[in-house]
Amino acid sequence: MGRVSQLTHLDVSSRSPSSLTAVPSDGVEHMSETRLESGIHVLSEYMPSVRSAAVGVWVRQGSAHEIDSDTGVSHLLEHMVFKGTEKRSASEIALSLESLGGLLDAYTTREHTSYQARVLDEHLEKALDVLADLTLAPLLLDEDLELEREVVLEEIAQVQDTPDDLVFEMHSDQLWQGHPYGRSILGTKESVSQMSIDRLRELHGRTYQGNNLIVAAAGNLCHAELVEAVDCLFPAHSAGTGAPSLVVQPEGIRHGDEFVARASAQTHVVFGTNVPGHCHPDRYPLALLSSALGGGMSSRLFQKVREEMGLCYSVYTYQSFYSASGVSGVYVATRPTTAQAAVEAISTELSKLAAEGLTEEELDKTKRQVKGQVMLSLESPGSRLYRLASFALHREPFLGLDGVLEKIDLVSVEEVRRVAEMYYSPDRHFVLCLGPETI
Repeated sequence: MGRVSQLTHLDVSSRSPSSLTAVPSDGVEHMSETRLESGIHVLSEYMPSVRSAAVGVWVRQGSAHEIDSDTGVSHLLEHMVFKGTEKRSASEIALSLESLGGLLDAYTTREHTSYQARVLDEHLEKALDVLADLTLAPLLLDEDLELEREVVLEEIAQVQDTPDDLVFEMHSDQLWQGHPYGRSILGTKESVSQMSIDRLRELHGRTYQGNNLIVAAAGNLCHAELVEAVDCLFPAHSAGTGAPSLVVQPEGIRHGDEFVARASAQTHVVFGTNVPGHCHPDRYPLALLSSALGGGMSSRLFQKVREEMGLCYSVYTYQSFYSASGVSGVYVATRPTTAQAAVEAISTELSKLAAEGLTEEELDKTKRQVKGQVMLSLESPGSRLYRLASFALHREPFLGLDGVLEKIDLVSVEEVRRVAEMYYSPDRHFVLCLGPETI
């Protein structure tokens, strides 16, 4: 075992590659990165003002890497690792950090699976030991699968009973027209019901390996000590080949609209279209446009659709940026008798944005809003942890807070107008309405 390189992305001119740490001149951000011989990517950010630490393990495996017949296998595996290891039973896993006042959680996305813990800084190594045990040594027993399968089926049923979740699932499935980004993360009742323990073991053995793992931590910690702990707890013999990268662009995106009848008190509406992926420079003007259109109480949609027209309680924009592509759109929930008026009002605002973009004054206001949200979001070790992992997951260099704010500031009115014209026309969007039929 042993580290092979330790890199920095700031102030690299006068330091040895084996001991570099990124420390901006303002002293606020202290980010470090190390690659181990096992292939594991280790990142950390030192936050001397806190007495806690957030740590996580990311696996490059998600629903977009699956095939239709085993959709949901990544999510089911995420559940199964908590059922016990050779060192800990399921109840001991649950107690391991909660008994210390800490938190342990996990989630699955379209392109990765994540396991995270939040603890007092003195318990960081214990948290890392639990995470290593979970990710590398789950028992994956057949009898546990039968029980956890029922838990996931209940989770799927819960989405079916929650229309504001279900409408996004249905919209995503139809928008992407067979592309892996449209596949359900939870899977289906049919796919989960037939999943075998051998399939879970195969997936774990193939993807929960060194080259496919990212370990990140943020808080009151020492990077060298973190690297030593990871080097010890994650064995170097399991480099593996990693999950295949999803680089295929979607060939066809659905446009138009569809109504799906379902008994409920409201009609739930999702607009959506594809946009460039995470690393594309248009991500910054897209984020500003989304915020101006539906990012808060002062946004165009909130003021128009809710405050002026009284058509809804909830209306907002959403965006997700994946590696090969992304999605951007609008959600609104309204009574069935006012659904058509709400759809028309949103379409009008989209058309106006596509034709005119933002004024200089509105763009400046939106920049201040987004920059404030970015800075406030990075007050906690947990938020810093997710930012660190994002750099590694998307294979991007470190970008400090000042660098992010500068990129936002550099977005011009002309860029915003170009991107708005390209992606915000309502003709480009697929609109799905889920609710009762009106007479």
